Amino acid sequence: MGQGASGGLGKQGGLPGDRKPGDGAAGDKKEKKFEPPAAPSRVGRKQRKQRGPEAAARLPAVAPLSKCRLRLLKLERVKDYLLMEEEYVASQERLKPSEDKTEEDRSKVDDLRGTPMSVGSLEEIIDEAHGIVSSSTGPEYYVSILSFVDKDQLEPGCSILMHNKVLSVVGILQDEVDPMVSVMKVEKAPLESYADIGGLDAQIQEIKEAVELPLTHPELYEDIGIRPPKGVILYGEPGTGKTLLAKAVANSTSATFLRVVGSELIQKYLGEGPKLVRELFRVADDLSPSIVFIDEIDAVGTKRYDANSGGEREIQRTMLELLNQLDGFDSRGDVKVILATNRIESLDPALLRPGRIDRKIEFPLPDIKTRRRIFMIHTAKMTLAEDVNLEEFVMTKDEFSGADIKAICTEAGLLALRERRMKVTHADFKKAKEKVMFKKKEGVPEGLYM
Repeated sequence: MGQGASGGLGKQGGLPGDRKPGDGAAGDKKEKKFEPPAAPSRVGRKQRKQRGPEAAARLPAVAPLSKCRLRLLKLERVKDYLLMEEEYVASQERLKPSEDKTEEDRSKVDDLRGTPMSVGSLEEIIDEAHGIVSSSTGPEYYVSILSFVDKDQLEPGCSILMHNKVLSVVGILQDEVDPMVSVMKVEKAPLESYADIGGLDAQIQEIKEAVELPLTHPELYEDIGIRPPKGVILYGEPGTGKTLLAKAVANSTSATFLRVVGSELIQKYLGEGPKLVRELFRVADDLSPSIVFIDEIDAVGTKRYDANSGGEREIQRTMLELLNQLDGFDSRGDVKVILATNRIESLDPALLRPGRIDRKIEFPLPDIKTRRRIFMIHTAKMTLAEDVNLEEFVMTKDEFSGADIKAICTEAGLLALRERRMKVTHADFKKAKEKVMFKKKEGVPEGLYM
């Protein structure tokens, strides 16, 4: 048994001090590495733990993450939107009865007005509820003014709406510009300038002194002690450049330019023509400085005589209103008038007197120098052949106007195009001249009765 015990000790490796040489390294690996102690959670005196119900109810401070913060902001935005929507719905529910009542009142007013409504003019206000009105197609009437009409805007001469049967005043038309007058305003300046006018240097100088200079430098006339001219009239043969000069004035000035043909002032109904003249000059005064160009003034400005028909009397009333606007009781201010006509001898003397028309500018037929200048202007962009001699047409004895010279150049270009040529020859100009002169003399060939 003693041997067995000793043998058992030998199997277990002997005593603890008896180790093999290789067992030391394996033991070192199994040992833990040195780790520094953790940093203290706080510095300073240790706080005492709170006890009691306050400590139990107190929530711990939690620092939210970035995702939690974004979600919180999103929910707050949704909350604000829902609050705003709730307020909007509440206000709509509160205002809905008033809107329904307003719509009901509006329908009642429309029923009282009736459809269609007549347009008339208020002549005189008798009292708060009555007045005298007139229309363009009938006499004057004593009618009632409904209670919903704004009495502060009613004044004699204003345009009103009337019931189609009882003719009571049911509304007021806003004091807007007549559509015909708004069409007369030149929105886009013409392309013609003073450089496109051949000759007429004296006429250009006169119209600049009478129309442009008073609008741009009025102090010059004040220094010299005179009043600037109120208006000018351009007269002369057809095709001598009257309308072209007016276009050049509109191109060069920054003032408002209103153009009207004399025949547009003749209206069908009684009183519409004078009303249009008043509206024209009222708009010109509102948009001052402005220039009013009336072409073919002989349509309304002829000499007065004993008229038999109502249409002729209406034309004379329109001319009387024009005379009043040119030189009446009210001053026009910075409004200049340019008239143009081919028959100045047929105009009424009251229209041409100084004070209304202070300067008369004549446009004669072009002389040799002016013809040469007009030919140069119209042939500047044309492709001419080498054999073209314009001096032959400049020195001719035929009476050419500026429009005739332009027609000759245009016709010569068309003849060249007819023969598929890109250059205009001298023969084209000769044929064009003969054709234009044939048309001008109303079909009588040149030299037929010589």
